[in-house]
Amino acid sequence: MTYSPKKRILKIILFLGISFVIYSSASAQNGNPMEAPIYGSVQMALEKDKNATQLNFRDRHVFEVPDSIAQLKKLVFLNLMGNNLEMLNEEIFKLKKLEVLNLMLNSLKYIPKDIDNLKQLIRLNLSNNEIAEIPEEISKLKDLRFLHLSYNYITALPETINKCKSLEVLELDNNQLSYVPNSFFELKNLKSLDLGYNQFNEFNEGWAQLKNLEELNMEYNQLHQLPREIGTFQNLKSLILNDNKLKSLPEEVSNLEELELLIASNNQIEKMPKNLEKLQNLKTLILKGNPISASEKKRIESLLPNCNIYF
Repeated sequence: MTYSPKKRILKIILFLGISFVIYSSASAQNGNPMEAPIYGSVQMALEKDKNATQLNFRDRHVFEVPDSIAQLKKLVFLNLMGNNLEMLNEEIFKLKKLEVLNLMLNSLKYIPKDIDNLKQLIRLNLSNNEIAEIPEEISKLKDLRFLHLSYNYITALPETINKCKSLEVLELDNNQLSYVPNSFFELKNLKSLDLGYNQFNEFNEGWAQLKNLEELNMEYNQLHQLPREIGTFQNLKSLILNDNKLKSLPEEVSNLEELELLIASNNQIEKMPKNLEKLQNLKTLILKGNPISASEKKRIESLLPNCNIYF
């Protein structure tokens, strides 16, 4: 069976989307019933097991969390996704054993400074809220590895973000960011960074310090060029740059020998780097919506015979 290019692209996007959900969100949303019972209400947990470790309060459309939740002192997993919370009561910040806190799809206006009480947090999901500012107190979360802040109104990151040294995954897409502080580049363990749908015009020199990045998403920004230092990201596997204002990619892109996916569609690119044949692990290259000549397309295809290319 054969597929048209459009259908094949849709399959790729669907595959990537499924992989992303599994990687980033599964444990944050569902908990693990194999480890311990997951209770659906505070009352039920208090009645059956005051040492309960997992509570799923998802999609209840509640406006507040019962104060009695503070009695569940052993909670490790708390899912409050999909409610109508506009603020968090202080009782939540007494749950000092929490490792996973999911607050996505609420109406939160700010992150309370008491967040620094939850020092054992590994994953914090605050996506799809109405948050404009991240408090400096988040820097006290030394064990935090996954931070999800997509779809908010964030305009800046705190200078102290570098103190979150365990961060591996940071999602900040669909905000109002145009820069990151220099301290940001001290996040040496960062592997996945999503800054898509923001207002970035350029990279500064500090980006070269993020040596362990495996996934970088900068789609739908205002980038005019990439720095030559992009070639130092030796672990990079996925680079998403579609819908910017790029006229070219630096020759150093060819040094990204681990790269498997490159999306640069809907830019102003006429020619690709000369030594594309060095990208031997590249499986998918999407360049749709660029003014690439027929001869250049033929050259690209000849240099990447084992890559799925979409013009």
